[in-house]
Amino acid sequence: MLEVALQHRWPGGFTLDVAFTAPPGVTALFGPSGCGKSTILAAVAGLMRPDAGRVTLDGAPWQDSTTRQHLPAERRGCGLVFQDARLFPHLSVRSNLEYGARRAPADRPAGPGFGAVVEMLGIGALLDRRPAGLSGGERQRVALGRALLSRPRLLLLDEPLAALDTARRAEVLPFLARLRDAAPAPILYVTHALEEVDALADHLVLLQAGRVQAAGPLEDLAARTNLPQLTNRRDAGAVLACTLAGHDAERGLSTLHFAGGALRVALRPEAPGTALRLRIRARDVAVATRQPEAISVQNILPAEVTAIDPAGPHEVFLRLGIGPATLLARITRDAVARLELAPGKSVFALIKSVSFDRAR
Repeated sequence: MLEVALQHRWPGGFTLDVAFTAPPGVTALFGPSGCGKSTILAAVAGLMRPDAGRVTLDGAPWQDSTTRQHLPAERRGCGLVFQDARLFPHLSVRSNLEYGARRAPADRPAGPGFGAVVEMLGIGALLDRRPAGLSGGERQRVALGRALLSRPRLLLLDEPLAALDTARRAEVLPFLARLRDAAPAPILYVTHALEEVDALADHLVLLQAGRVQAAGPLEDLAARTNLPQLTNRRDAGAVLACTLAGHDAERGLSTLHFAGGALRVALRPEAPGTALRLRIRARDVAVATRQPEAISVQNILPAEVTAIDPAGPHEVFLRLGIGPATLLARITRDAVARLELAPGKSVFALIKSVSFDRAR
């Protein structure tokens, strides 16, 4: 586990004062530009020394201002990937990857080998090319491979998709997901794109103006209605962990199981048994007090209203308990009054099969 507590003040007045833990898996640092995300990453990597603080990985101290300890960056064993890939332009893709492999310490636990990394990132056809002849997405995949082959203790990804257009981001995201699943090291991922958080993160640290606003498992934070950075968006909603149970190709549908039941969604490409996450937008969830009949909506789920929270002058968020899972529904205050909704009331949550956002 990575433990971070940092304080730093700049001459212009901006102050960073954060503390959080990053458990195994992917921890996303999410927030607007200028909130301190990249500074945190630089401090964890040892590339800058904060005024005060402590950084430890699995109990080993890397930085401790009280004892004046500062482990140099080259001894921390971090694998870094930046926005601009930073490949060696005079080396082939193969040589860039081999450079990463040569930097792997002999005493570090073995990770994926050269061939496995090349296959996982789909870069076999690129091995003899130079970086100048690659697309932005291809360069980022090579940079990810080089970092992974160095067998890092910790992977640090600083907005690796920010410099790519929409098509290239969509190209690289699945490879990042493969990297997440294959990397033995924990990953600290900096982004200001919520779709990247949904697709990759297990744990979320929400930052604003140099402070931690909230931190915890992604599914827990996504369902909270008191976090303006998440709920003031039109795509605000809950994130559900699901397993793909099967396909009905003739009907064009797939069935997903989650903790509260099952969902039918538009046919997906993954194989049965695949673990997925879905963002279900609050604006796409309707409620009924009686089970409707003869409608096009495929998903009609028994639920209980657990809370009603404000979402603006004329709207509210309903928190809906579906077994142990939680959904959000964004409806008008008028609908609350007409349906006499209150915490504890039994309802049906209605979700169209075509409304799901793919997260992972």
